[in-house]
Amino acid sequence: MSFEVTTPALEALQDIEHQAADKGLPYHGQVPPSLAWQLFEDGDALIVDVRTAEERKFVGHVPGSLHVAWATGTALTRNPRFARELEAKTGKDAVVLLLCRSGKRSALAAEIAAKAGFTRVFNVLEGFEGELDSQQQRGHADGWRFRRLPWVQD
Repeated sequence: MSFEVTTPALEALQDIEHQAADKGLPYHGQVPPSLAWQLFEDGDALIVDVRTAEERKFVGHVPGSLHVAWATGTALTRNPRFARELEAKTGKDAVVLLLCRSGKRSALAAEIAAKAGFTRVFNVLEGFEGELDSQQQRGHADGWRFRRLPWVQD
């Protein structure tokens, strides 16, 4: 993929893409939360939250982010229409940054999107809540909220 580099954030994204290719990632790369916010705030990327509607409502979400659930319900049943729904909201050529709870579901979603022909799809590292810590709690070591990036709660 190549796109016109117009900001330092887009230049960093291009470097991430090259690193992903070198590592053989099945999607275009992994973006740190702060860079994801910068790209989004500058209008250079879309953030798509792939968590369930319930997670977004009760845990919070990035203001202005789009939503396409990767899975639904408490059993996290995979959404078979994910790629089609994502395309309807973003198109296949937008810079799309996928965000979930910890960065795992969004990595799977990025892989499926890349296989479906999305040309600039990335996983947001750490997710919205981050990884579990030694006390089995999230949000104490990493993640969107831990990094004090903008979020809202219904």
